[in-house]
Amino acid sequence: MAGKTLIVLRHAKSSWHTDAPDLRRPLSERGRRDAVVAGGMLADYHIDVVLASTAVRVQQTWERAQLGGAECADVRSSEAIYHAWPGELLAELHELDESLHTALLIGHQPTLGDLITTLAKPSALADQVVRKFPTSGLAVLTYRGAWKTLSAGKATLKRFEVPRG
Repeated sequence: MAGKTLIVLRHAKSSWHTDAPDLRRPLSERGRRDAVVAGGMLADYHIDVVLASTAVRVQQTWERAQLGGAECADVRSSEAIYHAWPGELLAELHELDESLHTALLIGHQPTLGDLITTLAKPSALADQVVRKFPTSGLAVLTYRGAWKTLSAGKATLKRFEVPRG
């Protein structure tokens, strides 16, 4: 069975200088820079599908990441990702078509950090995520199996970086 890659990206730094509700908060200047750097890192991967929260800061993170070189023709935005718990995100991953080998999930804390530490086998990298999964945090997990069987402790955390521009 072909391997799967799950890339998890926390949205870049958002602005608190707004009266907009949480869902509508945009990226800060630093967030705009960091997202471009994240895009440069994402350019290393052939992304088959992007699953993104509908929050403005997540949508802007993806837009800026594309300026840095990230590419994907299949971008799926879902308000459910904004409100999701780790188990709900895992259920979304279980529904992915097996022809898709690399998925990028862009969302929010604490859900993303919890998802990563649930899926990843214990490692020094996983311990770093437990301590902190900051804005623009990017984690790459690999898994040998079908999306529908991805479960706790079955993935290997291969990369954890915090892009800063």
